[in-house]
Amino acid sequence: MLRVDTPQSRCRFALAHADITPPANIYHRMWGAATHERATGIHRPLRATVTLLAPLDETAPGRQFLIALDHCVLGREELGRLLDSACGHANVSREQCAVVFSHTHAAGLMGLERASLPGGDLIAPYLDTLAQRVGDLLLQTQRSLQPATMVYGTGRCNLAAHRDFWDEQRRIFACGFNPLEPADDTLLVAKVCGSQGTLATLVNYACHPTTLAWGNTLISPDFPGAMREVVEAATGAPCLFLQGASGELGPREGFVADPAVADRHGRQLAHAALSTLESLPEPGTCFDYAGPVVSGATIATWHHVPITPQERHGHELWRRHAEMIPLPLRPGTPTLAQLEKELGEWSGKEETAHRAGAADAARDARAMAERKRRMFHRLKQLPPGDEFPLEATVLRMGGAVWVILQGEFYSHLQTRLRAQFQGVPIVVATIASHWGASYLPPRELYDRGIYQESIAVVAAGSLERVIDAVSDQIQRLHLP
Repeated sequence: MLRVDTPQSRCRFALAHADITPPANIYHRMWGAATHERATGIHRPLRATVTLLAPLDETAPGRQFLIALDHCVLGREELGRLLDSACGHANVSREQCAVVFSHTHAAGLMGLERASLPGGDLIAPYLDTLAQRVGDLLLQTQRSLQPATMVYGTGRCNLAAHRDFWDEQRRIFACGFNPLEPADDTLLVAKVCGSQGTLATLVNYACHPTTLAWGNTLISPDFPGAMREVVEAATGAPCLFLQGASGELGPREGFVADPAVADRHGRQLAHAALSTLESLPEPGTCFDYAGPVVSGATIATWHHVPITPQERHGHELWRRHAEMIPLPLRPGTPTLAQLEKELGEWSGKEETAHRAGAADAARDARAMAERKRRMFHRLKQLPPGDEFPLEATVLRMGGAVWVILQGEFYSHLQTRLRAQFQGVPIVVATIASHWGASYLPPRELYDRGIYQESIAVVAAGSLERVIDAVSDQIQRLHLP
């Protein structure tokens, strides 16, 4: 008989979360155009969520910890210290852990190199506290691991818009709403069900949390905060947000100072997620055609029926593969000496503009100096050699695949993978590990002056190379 199957995963699952909001007066400046240094308050609390995924067979290897943080990024040194401390506290191998970021740009810039700036003295103690809380969550998930079924669904949300905008008048690319290009609006959700009901929900969506920008002085998770609040109130279960491949995607109304706009964006995404969650069937069932019933019309009737034991066993399939994908560094990447020289030049221009009373010129020079400072710090943390080893994990759980990748990818990554493996939910979690990989735009966008490619540290073709590597690995995991 005709039937409709819903992709499902059967595994062992645990999730725990904690408040990780920094001090309200910590160093905060994430934007070059910002005129403040310290935060002035809290919009919404930040959250750390640790999820433990493991095979249903307790003797099988391959468990995966996913540490999701409401921060933009962390540098290589900061991330290494966090994982060393948290994993040591919980007696967990670093190789089993992946750190991913919601990528909110309003949480503050947590770089140890900022220690001498106003509020920067609070960064190191905060990172120590963060590591302690993550370690506690790692312990908590190991204690609460239990059998669960994930049921997946795909919806749509038009929050994300294309943000590579060509300013025809000034003949430059600007990073902001581009109404002429389409945006990937795919929304992937999952309901995690245990013996006592819903354990958690997953919202996987690609959109930069850049609602709040330089005019905002409050610590905020941006739209993921309100999204979680609405979903959790409706479901009675914690919500895990995973940022998709959003390199060229951001809110249509972005770069504002009003936290109410971020909350509105969060509710928009939450209602789209809840709509999709409401469409999901009970775990362990399929939708089966039951035959016609003669009424005023002849009615086609369908009903939910249990799947077979063999199908349930298929939902338990578990394979995990982690690797480093070597990517060539971009030719012509500036040296540290060059960046240091350019930083000095822009800092000098800022001082000159201030003395001349040219406020706009001083602001722009300060922003350019900040660009050079960040590029210097990022390149300083690159590994030796002429390649960047990009961290990638592909996890097959029954009828679904989770892909966890370092770096900021254009949405081509997720659209191509999902088109190739139609019918298979592919959870794409990017901005994993430290931010050394930076952006990975498509090959054809290099050397066009678009912001994302202008700061890319890997060569043209790197995005395509990662897509091919991940695609090959998914195929090796014996997907139909």
